[in-house]
Amino acid sequence: MSLKQINGIVFKQMVINGANNLANRSKYVDQLNVFPVPDGDTGTNMSMTMTAGAKELVSLEEASIGKVAKVLSRGLLMGARGNSGVILSQLFRGFATGLEGKDEADIEDITKALESGVKTAYKAVMKPIEGTILTVARESAEAAGAKYETVETIVDLYDLVVNEMQISLNRTPELLPVLKEVGVVDSGGQGLLYIFEGFLKALKGETIVLEAQTEATGESAQTALSSDEVEFGYCTEFIIRLDEERTPFKEDVFRGRLEKLGNSIVVVQDEDIVKVHVHTLTPGDALNLAQKHGEFVKLKIENMTEQHNEIIGQNAPQSEPAKREQAEYGIISVVAGEGIKHLFEEQGCHYVIEGGQTMNPSTEDFLKAIDELNAKNIIILPNNSNIIMAANQAAQVTEDVNVVVVPSKTIPQGYTALMMFNEHASVEDNIEEMNQAITEVKSGQVTYAVRDTQMNGVDIKENDFIGILDKDIIVSVPERFESACALVDKMIDEDSEIVTILYGEGVDEDEADELAEYIENKYDDVEVTIFDGQQPVYSYIISVE
Repeated sequence: MSLKQINGIVFKQMVINGANNLANRSKYVDQLNVFPVPDGDTGTNMSMTMTAGAKELVSLEEASIGKVAKVLSRGLLMGARGNSGVILSQLFRGFATGLEGKDEADIEDITKALESGVKTAYKAVMKPIEGTILTVARESAEAAGAKYETVETIVDLYDLVVNEMQISLNRTPELLPVLKEVGVVDSGGQGLLYIFEGFLKALKGETIVLEAQTEATGESAQTALSSDEVEFGYCTEFIIRLDEERTPFKEDVFRGRLEKLGNSIVVVQDEDIVKVHVHTLTPGDALNLAQKHGEFVKLKIENMTEQHNEIIGQNAPQSEPAKREQAEYGIISVVAGEGIKHLFEEQGCHYVIEGGQTMNPSTEDFLKAIDELNAKNIIILPNNSNIIMAANQAAQVTEDVNVVVVPSKTIPQGYTALMMFNEHASVEDNIEEMNQAITEVKSGQVTYAVRDTQMNGVDIKENDFIGILDKDIIVSVPERFESACALVDKMIDEDSEIVTILYGEGVDEDEADELAEYIENKYDDVEVTIFDGQQPVYSYIISVE
């Protein structure tokens, strides 16, 4: 191999370097988010997504760049969090498609793969917006396509791409006025640049070490098990590469055989790669079953009973719900705050994924929920605009289950949609009613500003309390109660009938009662209800119908 070509071993080091470079700078990328609220998470989402892909490569002994890119693509797909993470996974999915069947890639191969990645990412976004990560990826790929014949080595090519990314990133404020108003570049584009800078340094022989434990970890499934309910004692996860000379692989048949061995089954096939998760008492049988179809790329077996016994002394025991018989419907909601979780469950939500602005669920989180619910029809309420793409991606890769995403962007939208669900109605009628419901509710939030800025003509000072109506900041004042009052005054009009107040961490019931009294005294025909949502980040979440 020369500098005019790279193989899977080199690409693996590039990916690890890129993931570490982004992780080391993820907090800075978070700070580039346009809204000055304490939930900036683009850097965190992209880092967790990239790290999920890199982890799939750490133990992978493979020299083919096409195969390594394919494994990376699958890892990114399963680990994708937030819109930025989903777009990142699609960029590398297209990149992997462009390198399919190649053991080594030359300058032209890499260029065409970058272009393929851009096409795939743009297709994944319903309404692409310029001045974002998409623009940075596209313009750098276009520059590579126009100039690749003039460069002599792969290093030169990536040097060109990184330079063009920086130029494109610097232009993003000219394409998105809100970036210019706030005085920042696009956060997703910045994250992508950090990844590619890591790639380039790897090609130049520089190793980037992870400076701190910046990645967040999800809730351990073992903490939800009680000793009395542990039946399948080994968490068994593996990836196999299918071999055409062995027994032909049929996903539904394979899944059916796994169901005889255990539960909590996830089987995802992407061409010749199959990712499997199963809880079983006999992991050897599961491995023997898989090996009939191909060779293991990655393998992990953990004794859940042992883990549980270690954890149980420090945590109150929780029971993993037994996998129920297949139901007609299952509803999944994403919420943050024990009070809000309780409200959604009382209203009929079957599965709550705890998350939101500060922790976006991954595609795999949704797939696990879909599998555990075991229903013919699954309805997902993301309740956050930054979670919708991951939910849609989970729906797209799920087979044998009808999964529909109702695009709720806020907790009020999700709760109102949930109230319209009728278990006796058809899927089509339910979706129509729920989609209509989310258009008929106004959503407001009160939180604090993390920096000085100006948006929509509103001067914002760090630590001010800001009121957000749908996606617009309409007020910024030093006092929380004053901000909440100003917000509801903007939300309530002559057609308003019901106001629901969810007060969060740091707000006591007396203050919430005072806000309710303010509304009732000022607006005679409005009915006010308050709940202790216990949500983080947002002092108040307010809905007006």
